[in-house]
Amino acid sequence: MREFAYVRATDLSDALRLGEGARFLGGGTNLVDLMKSGVESPARLVDIRFLPFAGISATPDGGLLIGATTTNSDIAADPKIRRGYPALSQAILAGASGQLRNMATAGGNLLQRTRCTYFADPSEPCNRRVPGSGCPAIEGQHHNHAILGWSDACAATHPSDMAVPLAAFDAEVRFEGPAGPGRIALADFYRSVGDTPHEETALPPGALITGIALPPVAAGPTSRYRKVRERASYAFATVSVAGALDLRDGRIEDVRLALGGVASRPWRAHAAEELLRGEAAAPALFRAAAERELSAARPLRDNGYKVPLARNLIEAVLNDLLAKGDH
Repeated sequence: MREFAYVRATDLSDALRLGEGARFLGGGTNLVDLMKSGVESPARLVDIRFLPFAGISATPDGGLLIGATTTNSDIAADPKIRRGYPALSQAILAGASGQLRNMATAGGNLLQRTRCTYFADPSEPCNRRVPGSGCPAIEGQHHNHAILGWSDACAATHPSDMAVPLAAFDAEVRFEGPAGPGRIALADFYRSVGDTPHEETALPPGALITGIALPPVAAGPTSRYRKVRERASYAFATVSVAGALDLRDGRIEDVRLALGGVASRPWRAHAAEELLRGEAAAPALFRAAAERELSAARPLRDNGYKVPLARNLIEAVLNDLLAKGDH
């Protein structure tokens, strides 16, 4: 690890002043690992853990605001989250060990970087790490890489479990920057890879995430998160699905679906949702919706197995929610 300066911010203005050309430090569960491996080498870390951005509170519209420095453990255990957005709690509990959840923060979780082995190895080329150097994963080891939305410049997947239900719930990222406060819908927070995979988010330079807003969602309390991974615990998703159904007399009034492990960002399943809304809920409809969403998939040589896996997982989540809604 290269030598770096460390400073603890005393308030928001202090953090923004010190953050120019630096990296903000929350729990450090991803950033410190990348510094150890040589992928990240900031000259200065600005510790923001003691700023007043922890906690979960109700918003005037009936939603919730999660402070950026709230730990993953506190989010998963919060009664308001477990009651109104259970898929979010389930995703966090599926995401890491207890020790990591106790350290990791909400803002840091959104900003964690891909676990692609080529990205994590400074001796290998990687367009995310060194723009223009190439993406060896396209022809190399890619069995757990993207099947949706990837480009010739990058086929890596986003690692966050928490971001998948946040995408399904239309969450909004709130931040403070040199130009003042701002908001970005999570749907717009992660950039498409295109030719510039190193430009990962739409967060302005020098900006600090202060919170994540969850709007009220009618289907939220009946939501579900399921994850397939290569080992039983502490593994990133091969494929994951966050789903929510609002059923009225057997018909789908509203539906929310998002996938993880299949793209460079949480993948909102808009095509599937469009087919489902207003229709009578049934297993055959769920399969048709999953197939419609995955018709856009472009698997690589060794990850075609993700297509039927994602289809089956979408169906399983929707059938679980249907069974739950019938009681």
